Amino acid sequence: MKLWNIFGVGSYTVMGIVLASASVAAAAAQEWPTHGINNVLLVHGAWADGSSWSKVIPLLQAKGLHVVAVQLPLTSLAADVATTERALALENGPVLLVGHSYGGAVITEAGNNSNVAALVFVAAYAPDEGESALSLATANPTPVGSELRPDPTGMFYKLSLKGILEDFAQDLPEIERATLFVTQGPTGAAALGSPITDPAWKNKPTWFIVAGQDRIISPELEEMEAKRMDAVTIRLNTSHVAMLSDPTRVADFIAQAAEHGRDH
Repeated sequence: MKLWNIFGVGSYTVMGIVLASASVAAAAAQEWPTHGINNVLLVHGAWADGSSWSKVIPLLQAKGLHVVAVQLPLTSLAADVATTERALALENGPVLLVGHSYGGAVITEAGNNSNVAALVFVAAYAPDEGESALSLATANPTPVGSELRPDPTGMFYKLSLKGILEDFAQDLPEIERATLFVTQGPTGAAALGSPITDPAWKNKPTWFIVAGQDRIISPELEEMEAKRMDAVTIRLNTSHVAMLSDPTRVADFIAQAAEHGRDH
């Protein structure tokens, strides 16, 4: 199946340090605070990288939160989940796992990690068991479909300049949209098409940001996902990249989830 048709038209001294750090992490894991989450792990989506969170990170840090943004390979769902799990293993204490776009599928699987206390979906896919980002996109088409461009292998896709300007980030200044086009990560069709086996949102507290002007993921799909997971939900009148369009409100929402995440 052509992907552009389905949207609708990483000496012993070092070893000793590592082992000591692991011991500290294990001890800290037994001393989680009764309320609140201090660690926030941010997971970007397709055709993007960790800089997607560049406006939100300093706002969260100013609130006293420890923040890490992963860099997904975007080669397969398994590889992206493994990357996220490696980042989770380095955190001491409970983690609020935040995913944007395809990153929502990643946190849906990786969120089963015992370090994860709660999940936040930002204009994201949140597949159920047997569903994938691709199957949800197919069933809920958006205008960006015709702007997907395969590489010579047909295995990886990028968005056209028009797709970035008009569908991905239409409410950002042109210079920011141009930068997103240049820095986008080629995304594997296998990543988007891999089904979820164990959706963590069925067992963890959840929060959801619906992007009302999203032209990548249908806002109606986002609302359906939020409803079926009984998530605490807000709707922002932004493009797909809500964290770049309205970083203050996105950061405030994530901070609220961190504060109440273990009580919801």
